Amino acid sequence: MDPSVQRSVPHLLHALGIVALVISAALGATACAGVMTTASVLKTAKAAMTKQPGVHLVITAKSSSSSSTERILADFGAESGVENISEGKADSAVKVTPTYAYISGNSSGLTTIFGLSSANAKKIGKDWVSWKAGTSQYADLKSGITISSVTAVVPKADGAKLSTHVTKGAKLYVLKWTTAATSSSPKISNTLTISAWGATLPVEETATASGGAKETTVFSKWGEHVFVSAPPITSTISSSQITG
Repeated sequence: MDPSVQRSVPHLLHALGIVALVISAALGATACAGVMTTASVLKTAKAAMTKQPGVHLVITAKSSSSSSTERILADFGAESGVENISEGKADSAVKVTPTYAYISGNSSGLTTIFGLSSANAKKIGKDWVSWKAGTSQYADLKSGITISSVTAVVPKADGAKLSTHVTKGAKLYVLKWTTAATSSSPKISNTLTISAWGATLPVEETATASGGAKETTVFSKWGEHVFVSAPPITSTISSSQITG
C-alpha cells in the first residue's frame, strides 16, 4: 500500500490551497468605463496568468507555534514543476513531469513535510519515490506545483479594497481583504500586489493569520518555460516498493 503523501507543513497557503488566495477577490463585477476596480484588476490579472507558460515562486512562512521559518523555491509550468522545501532541519523536494511525479528528502523532511513513517523514510534513504501519471498520488502532487494551482479560481473574498502605489518608479495595484475564520482555519488578512505596467501579473502576496502566522509569496519570471528532468533510474524507487 502506498504511503500517504500529504504535506503536513504549517504554512498558510498550503493549508488553504497553495497560492489560492492570489485570485480570491471578487471577479464577477464589471468595471466602469475607464475606471479600474477590484473586479476588473483581478479579471485582467487572471486572464494574463492563464496565458503564462510558467512562473518562479519564493515562499516564506512563519508559524506562530514554531521558531523555524519554512522556505519554498519553486518553478511551476503547465505540465511540469519542481519545488524545494526547507524548514529547520527538514529538507524535501518534489518533481513532476508529464509522466511521473517524484518526492525525496532527508529523514526529517520525509516524515514532517510529507507525513511518511520513519520506517518508510529509512527505506527511501537518499532515493526518489515515483508515482506514475494516472494515479491519485500523481494527480495530487501535480495539482500543487503546476501553473493551474496559481490560476485556480476560488470563492471570492468580499470587501476587497483596491489602491495604487508607486514603488521604485513602478506603478502597482494593491488589494487588501480579510478571510473570515472557520472551524478549521483562523481569520486571515491578505494583501496582493499586482503590476500595473505591461502584463497585469501578481508580484507579491502576503497572508497573515490572526494568531501571528505569516506567509509571503513572491512571483517572478512570469513566462518562463519550465523543463523538469527525471531523477536517474538508479536513484528511483517505485511507490509499490514502499509499504506502510
